[in-house]
Amino acid sequence: MAGLLFLAFAFFAVAQAATVRNGGQSAADAAALAAARDDRDEFFDGLKEALGDEDSWQDWLDLTAPLTGDGCGAASDFAGKNDSDVLECGAVVRESSPGYTVRIETRFDTGRSIIPGAEGRHAQATATAVVEPRCDFDADADAGEIELDCDGDKIEIDPESDEIDLEPADLFSVVLVD
Repeated sequence: MAGLLFLAFAFFAVAQAATVRNGGQSAADAAALAAARDDRDEFFDGLKEALGDEDSWQDWLDLTAPLTGDGCGAASDFAGKNDSDVLECGAVVRESSPGYTVRIETRFDTGRSIIPGAEGRHAQATATAVVEPRCDFDADADAGEIELDCDGDKIEIDPESDEIDLEPADLFSVVLVD
């Protein structure tokens, strides 16, 4: 009977560790996505502001314009919402797509355990998310309407208009890559 009880507690300890590990990975994923989403929004806002300049709007759409935002700040906010802390956050480029790699540590732990060394352990996890353009454009097209092909959807933007009826997700995707 004692052996069965020990086995039950051991399974419980393994489940606790798995829960902490999975929670840590979810927090890392959310933090990396938040950082990349912050950049995606800046690319979108930069594109809207640059529409009157036929030379610079393309840099925003193909993700080569310089950014001034704080994606790591957004990562830290989301890690905190997931009861975790950012240990490292850095900008990366994967296959010409800019993004962030974020490493977190959970504030929650495995709690008490009958298994030696498994008590009070925090999880660390790493995730990488990038911004990818969804749209292709003809760089040699006339300066009039901007015609985009966004994953098969045709989108036309009037660079003279103050209103763009689009959202950042219409032009850019944010995806986990690691």
